[in-house]
Amino acid sequence: MTLLYPSRPFFSIGTSTSTAGHTLPLLRQSHRPSFPKCSKFSCSNSLHLPNNKFKRAYTSVMIVPTGVGAAIGGYAGDALPVARALSTVVDCLITHPNVLNAAMLYWPMSNVLYVEGYALDRFAEGLWALQPVHQNRVGLILDAGLEEDLRLRHLQVADATRASLGLPIVECMVTDTPLKVEIWIDPESGQSTGRIKHPDSLLRAVETLITRSRVTAVAVVARFPDDDIGDIDAYRQGKGIDILAGVEAIISHLVVKNFNIPCAHSPAVSPAPVSYPLCPKSAAEEIGYTFLPCVLAGLSGAPQYLVKTSEFLERGCITSRDVDSVILPINACGGDGARAFASNQKIKPLIIAVKENETVLSDTPTKLGIEAVTVSNYWEAIGVIAAHKAGVDPISLRKNRSSIMAQMELPLENAHQSMDIVVELLKTGICFQIAISSLYRKRWRGKDQLWKLQVKTLYNSIVAVTVSICQLKMVSIL
Repeated sequence: MTLLYPSRPFFSIGTSTSTAGHTLPLLRQSHRPSFPKCSKFSCSNSLHLPNNKFKRAYTSVMIVPTGVGAAIGGYAGDALPVARALSTVVDCLITHPNVLNAAMLYWPMSNVLYVEGYALDRFAEGLWALQPVHQNRVGLILDAGLEEDLRLRHLQVADATRASLGLPIVECMVTDTPLKVEIWIDPESGQSTGRIKHPDSLLRAVETLITRSRVTAVAVVARFPDDDIGDIDAYRQGKGIDILAGVEAIISHLVVKNFNIPCAHSPAVSPAPVSYPLCPKSAAEEIGYTFLPCVLAGLSGAPQYLVKTSEFLERGCITSRDVDSVILPINACGGDGARAFASNQKIKPLIIAVKENETVLSDTPTKLGIEAVTVSNYWEAIGVIAAHKAGVDPISLRKNRSSIMAQMELPLENAHQSMDIVVELLKTGICFQIAISSLYRKRWRGKDQLWKLQVKTLYNSIVAVTVSICQLKMVSIL
């Protein structure tokens, strides 16, 4: 049975459409909306919650960067099955919209935290904490550049999620100026990227929603150009890069960076002509008029972002120190979040790199000097995490296991060479001892006592030096 949290009450505000027609200063951090404190986060499925009260929850982070052509997670929510499987193994899974969003499709998981990419990077760096909530007050922002039919389609999604899912979509408003989105592929990295010409219009709309309706999460719908839609043919066949994804990330990063609240973006495009054949990984974006449902569902329960303070422990927040493992594509380890987790000097999580999930990047653990466990696919990755959670060294599950004694031994050639030196030193010492003894007994018996004492002292000194050298050589071998 899955544990469900009772929803907190919220004010019922009818959906309204308005225009932010004047310029407002950016919201300062001190003006952040207040929200009720939540109790200590205890997420998970009751079937796999640890019964031992002395064991803390196992937390894993799953990262699949957006707009980099990831073989798994680079299309329409095709990494969602991985997140579903992983969520049944760990107690808490932290991931981002690119993994969980599948246009009209989504899957509710009570122990999964929906964290925007910029916030996830700050969380990994230890600058922000995550505060789980029962629900957010979600505001919806529509680009003034939307045609009437597209605007109505997205308003219908907001109404549908309110009526059928009970989501708290408290207000919708239109920007005072079209955002004017531009998209392209970076010729150097091969990633999708872009810009919005009027970011101030978006920021004014967000601030209006926060001050007027006290929203704690924001969904943004921007109009994307249709003249670039031809570039997505390869993407629809499961071969290309999501050309829309790069600027989507730029939009959500902008909002989160300025207001410290959850945000996700849904692109608005004209319906594409029917394509056959169509790759199943891209099919989720072909079954409806908008990509908004998954965004609203994710934001409704997304954790709040708190700048690092002494209140972390008091408010039951999750910090980067709570992360036990991080799973990401084999050649996408160069992001801020991945580097931050890998460079954590105090409590370093287990880094797992998946070979099968390749991207257009070349940031491998080996290239970046990151200590990581390399696995062939997500099957193996989940197995490694299960072993790690159980306190079992994943290597002990393999056929070939290394020996501690083998790690302490020198290479065979060096060992033989060192032993040869010791043997020669011993031979020299023994020969010298025999020679001195013979001379002392036979030839110089008539010498005075002072001379005998000097010879004996010299003899003992040479023997002591020889023994010391032999001991040092033996220590170096061991």
